[in-house]
Amino acid sequence: MITISQRSATFAILFISFLPLAVSSGEDRSSAPWREKSVQYGRIMSQVKWTPVVEGMPKRGGHFEKGKEYTGVPYSSVKSVGRYIGFDIFLKTFLAAVENPQSLLYTENLHGEVSNAECYYGKVCSSYTSYALQCGSWYVSRLHGPEFRDGVKIVQPQTAQSAMVGDVIYRPPAKVGGGAHIELVTGMTADEAGTVTHVRVEESRPQTTLETNYDVKGFNSHIGSKGRQLYRITDLDAWRADNRADAFLFPNYEEDSAEAVINQTLLLDRGDWVSYRKNEAVKFNIMDREKKGLEALVIMNGDTVVEKITGHSKGVVRRSFSVPGDYSAYCVFRDGTHSQACEFSVCDLQFAVTKREVAQGESMEISFRSENMKIIAVHLMSLTNSFTRHNLFVSEQDREAGRLIIPGDLLKDKGGMQLWLIGENRYGRLKERKDITILAGEK
Repeated sequence: MITISQRSATFAILFISFLPLAVSSGEDRSSAPWREKSVQYGRIMSQVKWTPVVEGMPKRGGHFEKGKEYTGVPYSSVKSVGRYIGFDIFLKTFLAAVENPQSLLYTENLHGEVSNAECYYGKVCSSYTSYALQCGSWYVSRLHGPEFRDGVKIVQPQTAQSAMVGDVIYRPPAKVGGGAHIELVTGMTADEAGTVTHVRVEESRPQTTLETNYDVKGFNSHIGSKGRQLYRITDLDAWRADNRADAFLFPNYEEDSAEAVINQTLLLDRGDWVSYRKNEAVKFNIMDREKKGLEALVIMNGDTVVEKITGHSKGVVRRSFSVPGDYSAYCVFRDGTHSQACEFSVCDLQFAVTKREVAQGESMEISFRSENMKIIAVHLMSLTNSFTRHNLFVSEQDREAGRLIIPGDLLKDKGGMQLWLIGENRYGRLKERKDITILAGEK
């Protein structure tokens, strides 16, 4: 076994000072605990180190190099197709997939299938800041500010001396339909007189997360260009509303910050500690890197042996499972000892819409069901208005009924709209997508 260290130093805030800066209100002057947590959580993702074991892992304009160490998780806008690191999977699931030369990190490429995407597992600027700011689901970058959220304001003046840890920097799209960007302030340094000398900013951008320690001139120039604005969240609970990380199983900061013990004998094509769909192929890569000799591969559903496969040496074993449940698999060595087990779940997640076309402002109903997975939300994403993104969180009453009404005031933008049904269990989240068309209403 090998330990991929998250380095306990990721939780050490190396040069952050919560300074009594000259800002407008007493509330802003306080160093609320969530601000420190935003640094700790953001740096779980930005400071992790990993090394590809084979060629083929895609990135913007090429591939990550085999044997080269990288810092920070890869950039990839996985949408409903892939999985966001931290929200859909554990960080350790990504790290396990990196160690498997047969994993989908090396065999799957979302470029051309999903806009602004490469790796099947990844993170983007908004999922990075939303993860750090303790949200249960991500807010796209352009929805971070006071035009769309309560409990946030524009910082005045827009200078390094006014900045605080936990502030975010928003850059609007350069053109209509273009991409916006969001960054997080994670560190401040000051001289003996208390004057700010440097501001540390972290962000998710191609090819991995990036850390920049600006001097005052550089920071002021940065936020003064390309229409950027420095935002301050003054009330985290108002800003994120019902979208609280602690209301869901993910993000799981405790698991993500812990050292990941990666299996050296057996790994899954999706890594380890991960969810699969019912009847989806699960590819077990038997590696035996410790060279103990293999006797059998054992697959379990809970405490029940599903299959014991003998006479198989190194290589890939492919199986699919029609019975939802929490599974594990391990190898038996010739000396009778067992390898570390890989853990995964098999789930079913389905939903239906009452109609594929609705008039602007008309409500609609969806029905859903799941096995071994709890339905937590329906995500709405307009294909014609990038500002229209909504999360409808599913109540226990909705789950019992197996249906949800989408209010008409969320269905106002004419054109295409994606609906994502999102479920989660202790191994991660799955998303199912359906597309509808919103037609012009009668005048």
